[in-house]
Amino acid sequence: MARTEYYDDPNAPRPNSLVVAASAVVTDERGRILLQRRRDNDLWALPGGGMDMDDSLPGTAVREVKEETGLDVEITGLVGTYTDPRHIIAYTDGEVRRQFNVCFRGRVIGGTLTISDESTELRFVDPDEVSELPMHPTQRLRIQHFLEDRPTPYLG
Repeated sequence: MARTEYYDDPNAPRPNSLVVAASAVVTDERGRILLQRRRDNDLWALPGGGMDMDDSLPGTAVREVKEETGLDVEITGLVGTYTDPRHIIAYTDGEVRRQFNVCFRGRVIGGTLTISDESTELRFVDPDEVSELPMHPTQRLRIQHFLEDRPTPYLG
């Protein structure tokens, strides 16, 4: 199923669902950031996804990283909350989503990097290379906030 992401676009469709989601900025021992190239829109993104009814937000981030990358991670902190109503995600099945995302910091504790059916490529990217990758602005914002090493999480 393909998806189209809109940001501050007056022509974006009206949302028909609200999804609570978690993502994670996972780094390796060299400080590189784990990114996936999404199959549904061909853009680079942090691993993450929707919360299940029987999960916590940190648990969602851990599960999504495992499902999408094969890596086991430990949550080490909070980057921020991302609830901007100008960010709309439309899927080909008719769902038009407004997403409430909580982005965590994480580190690898095990597993093997493995491409899932949700991505076409996975890699750890040097922070200086992130700007060269095709990526939605909302993903760039989360990474920017992570790299700023803020004393308090972003609340937005």
